[in-house]
Amino acid sequence: MRTKVCIIGGGPSGLLLSQLLHLKGIDNVLLEKHTRDYVLSRIRAGVLEHGFAALMREAQCGERMDREGEIHRGFIIAHGGKQSHVDLHKYSGGNSVIVYGQTELTRDLYDALEKSGGNLVMEADEVQPHDLKSATPYVTYRKGGQEHRIDCDYVIGADGFHGVSRKCIPADVLREYEKVYPFGWLGVLSRTKPVSPELIYVKHERGFALCSLRSQVLSRYYIQVPLTDKVEDWSDDAFWAELKRRLPAEVAGRLITGPSIEKSIAPLRSFVAEPMRYGNLFLAGDAAHIVPPTGARGLNSAASDIYYLYHAMVAHYKNGDDSGLENYSAKALARVWKAQRFSWWMTTMLHTFPDSIEYDKKLQQIDLEYLFSSEAAQSSLAENYVGLPF
Repeated sequence: MRTKVCIIGGGPSGLLLSQLLHLKGIDNVLLEKHTRDYVLSRIRAGVLEHGFAALMREAQCGERMDREGEIHRGFIIAHGGKQSHVDLHKYSGGNSVIVYGQTELTRDLYDALEKSGGNLVMEADEVQPHDLKSATPYVTYRKGGQEHRIDCDYVIGADGFHGVSRKCIPADVLREYEKVYPFGWLGVLSRTKPVSPELIYVKHERGFALCSLRSQVLSRYYIQVPLTDKVEDWSDDAFWAELKRRLPAEVAGRLITGPSIEKSIAPLRSFVAEPMRYGNLFLAGDAAHIVPPTGARGLNSAASDIYYLYHAMVAHYKNGDDSGLENYSAKALARVWKAQRFSWWMTTMLHTFPDSIEYDKKLQQIDLEYLFSSEAAQSSLAENYVGLPF
C-alpha cells in the first residue's frame, strides 16, 4: 500500500491528525494496535483548552462536544480552610475550558473518520517503522496472520509512552528528561451528581484531592496515594471516607457517594523526549512527552503537536513549503516545556511530599497566598490553564 502519511496510534492525537489531513485531501493511513472498544475503555482527562476545542471543530468533530460539553470559566483551590476561586474567564482575556470526557471525544473522532471514509486499520500488530532517514520510509505490521507494508513520505508516531516510534530514534540522538513523583492518583468514576459545578483542587496535609466531573450525572474524584498502594487496597467506602477527610467540611457535607464504575491508580510522571523529529519520523503526544495530570495539560499539549503537524503537512503538500516540517521539533518543544513547567508548578504547590521539610511546606503556603493576592499571578495561571497560543 502507498500513502503520503502513516500515523501510528489510534488515540485522540492520531485520530485528530488523520481526520484533519483527510479533510484536506492528504492521503493517510492510521494504524492502531487494539480494538476500538479497548481504546474507548481507557478513562482519561476531560478538560479541553479552547485551542483543542477549535481543532475539533475544524475536524468537523465538535458538534456533540459543543452540545454536551460544559464550559467552565473557573475552578476552586481549597487550602488552609479557605476556598479560593480562580476566574479563568476574567484573567485569560475571556477564554475558558470545556469539560468533555476523553472517551466521548475519541468516540466522536472514530465516528467522523469512519463516516468521511478515512483509512483506519485496527488490531494492527507488530507495527514497525523502517528507513526513517531515507526519502522512502515504510511501515510494516501484521494483521490476520499476514504481514502488510505501507510505503509513505512521513511517519507520525502518536503511539504513546510505551509505543514503538520513540524507540526508533538511536540512543546517541535521543535525549530523555524524566521526573517521577513519589505518589499516584487514585481515581474513582461514579454515576453521581458532581459535588460542585466547577472543579475543586484540594491542598490538604493528608494529601491532594480533586473533585472533577464528566457530566451532571457522572463524577470523577481523585485522592493522592503512596506508590505502594494498590487498587484492591481501597474499597469504595474507604475511598469516600478519605476523600471527605480532605474536603472542606461544607463540600464534604454535600458530597453524594455511590458505587464506583471505574477505579484505578495512575502514577505521576513528567517526561520529555528530544528531538521530536528523526528523519521522516515525527513524534506527537505521549510518545514524546507526559505531564502529571494536575494542570490538565496532557491531552492539551498533544493538541499543539497535532496543530503544528497538520499545518506543516498542508503547507508541504499544498504549497511546497517545508518550513513547518523543518521547524516542527523546536516549535513543539517550546510549547511542551511551558506545559511541563506549569504542570510541575501545580503539582509541587498542591501535593504533600513524603520527604518535605517544614521549609518546603511553608513555601507551598506562601505560593498559594501570593497567587490569590496577585492579579498578575492569577493571570499567569489562567493563561496557562486555558492554553497558551499555538
